[in-house]
Amino acid sequence: MSSVNSLSVEDLGSAAQRDRRKRILDATIVLASKGGFDAVQMRAVAEQADVALGTLYRYFPSKIHLLVSALGREFERAELTLRDKPIPGDDAADRVIFVLKKTTRGMQGDPHLTEALTRAFMFADSSVQSEIHTVGMLMTTMLTRAMHPGQLELTDDDVAIAKVLGDVWLSALVGWVTGRSTADEVAQQIEVAVRLLLR
Repeated sequence: MSSVNSLSVEDLGSAAQRDRRKRILDATIVLASKGGFDAVQMRAVAEQADVALGTLYRYFPSKIHLLVSALGREFERAELTLRDKPIPGDDAADRVIFVLKKTTRGMQGDPHLTEALTRAFMFADSSVQSEIHTVGMLMTTMLTRAMHPGQLELTDDDVAIAKVLGDVWLSALVGWVTGRSTADEVAQQIEVAVRLLLR
C-alpha cells in the first residue's frame, strides 16, 4: 500500500487520479456546504466520493489538508472567472476592492462552506505548507493582476502589498465567520486597508 507522501506528480497527472481528486474535493464541498467544518468527516467524504478511506488518506492525510485544498480550488475558480475580463475601477485601489468584495460576497453566499474553509485555514500548521502556499499564490495573483492589469513584471512591493491585503482579507473573513463582524463591516475593513496601502 502506498504511503501518504507516495503520490508523485505523474500519478496526479493521470486522468484517473485527477478524476478521483476532483470527486474527493466535490464531496468535501458538498458536505461542508450542508453542515460546515464538523460535517466534513473523512469516512463521510470517502463514501460521498466513492473512494476507499485508505485512498482518501493517500491524497489528503488529514481533514485540514482536505479543506485547505478545497479552499485552493474555490480560489482557482474565482481567479478563472476574473482572468479574462477587464476588472472595473479607475485605479488600482478600485480594482482590488472590486476583486476582494466579489470574492467575499461569493464566500458569504455559502456560510457553512466558508466557515469550514476558514476554520481549516486558521488551524493549518506546517504540515499543510504546500496547500497554504497554493492558496496564498492564487490570492496574490488575483490582487496583483487587479493592481496592474496586463503587466507581467511585478515589483517586490506589489507582491508584498498583495500578501498584506490577503492577510487583512482573511482576518476580516474570520471576524464574519465567528460573528464578530457583519458583512458590511467586512467590506468596510477591506476598503480601508486597500485605500491605505494603495494610495
